[in-house]
Amino acid sequence: MAPILRDLWLRRVQHAWEHRPIVWLSGVRRVGKTTLSQMLAGADYFNCDLPSVRRMLRDPELFLDAQSSGSTLIFDEVHRLSDPSQLLKIIADEYPGLRVLATGSSTMAATRKFRDSLSGRKHSICLHPVLWEECNGWLGSADLDRRLLHGGLPEALLSESPPPDFYSEWVDSFYARDIEDLFGFRNRVGFQALFRLMLRQSGGQLQINRLASDCGLSRPTVRSHLDAMAITHALHILRPFSGGGKREIVARPKCYGFDTGFVCFERGWTTVRPDDRGVLWEHLVLDSLRAIVNDERLFYWRDKSQRELDFVIRWSSSRVDVIECKINPDHARPSAIGAFRQSYPDGRNFVVSPSVRQPYRMRLRQCLFTVCDTRHLVQSLHSRQR
Repeated sequence: MAPILRDLWLRRVQHAWEHRPIVWLSGVRRVGKTTLSQMLAGADYFNCDLPSVRRMLRDPELFLDAQSSGSTLIFDEVHRLSDPSQLLKIIADEYPGLRVLATGSSTMAATRKFRDSLSGRKHSICLHPVLWEECNGWLGSADLDRRLLHGGLPEALLSESPPPDFYSEWVDSFYARDIEDLFGFRNRVGFQALFRLMLRQSGGQLQINRLASDCGLSRPTVRSHLDAMAITHALHILRPFSGGGKREIVARPKCYGFDTGFVCFERGWTTVRPDDRGVLWEHLVLDSLRAIVNDERLFYWRDKSQRELDFVIRWSSSRVDVIECKINPDHARPSAIGAFRQSYPDGRNFVVSPSVRQPYRMRLRQCLFTVCDTRHLVQSLHSRQR
């Protein structure tokens, strides 16, 4: 099968360099950061996993003085260095002719090895598993179940059948190479039990007390482990939207695992049943939203009457967009959207379905909807942000 072309992310890196000398590319292990960085033409690549590279960079000034002005440098797995922020800070402050792409598994400022967040010197990009809109024209629009079951890590997505050893080995490597190294956690069994439980419950509301009881961990430990999962992009915590309505849920975030392949694996699904597609499709839409919308703007909405909307984007104090994820667009929930719009009338309504080739509009209970796939949704949101 042909390799996956991820032009969207290459363009994003190039655009980021127009504003900052350093681009920080993060993402979960084996999501394709190394492959993407090696696609940048004319760049010099340094794998910081290698002892020889770490020795070369012990004296940053000596190394940087040997680089030509205008060079592009890639430091893959840069957090393997003893003091990675020192190297990047020197480049940003003293070598303005250089461009740098640094990769790592987590948010830079949140890990122990980074003493400087490089505020104002870097642009951060989180590389997501292969988006559904990246699959169109490659897998084909009819192969949704393959993307849902295999997940979006390129190695698994390219395989002929979901490789169970791949998922198990990834979880072990994630703990050893990211969590233990970056955060210093030592309870591997407890951490992995919690992580696997979060994947099985992906898309549900977060209940700290129950998680602590099920995994035999304390509440503070559960919170610290969840924070680490979020920092390393293995888990996304989605907050409830509230604009002051008395009947809105305000204190129960939802949690999503980073990849549908791992969700299916932990739930024991070897095929995608019709009833499973809805929650998995919701994960794919969330991936597409997070690739274009800042996490601080993204919420879900639920009230005490159990009416719920999948995603809400807050553009301003008054303008909010609503996104409903439906395999069949005729199954949109007009009562939930109608109740929401009574309090928040300003904004657009989207029903996002994988089966829609051309976007169209429809009206349900006085609410106007745009029905589209993720590609058209992203285009619409991108134009909104300009």
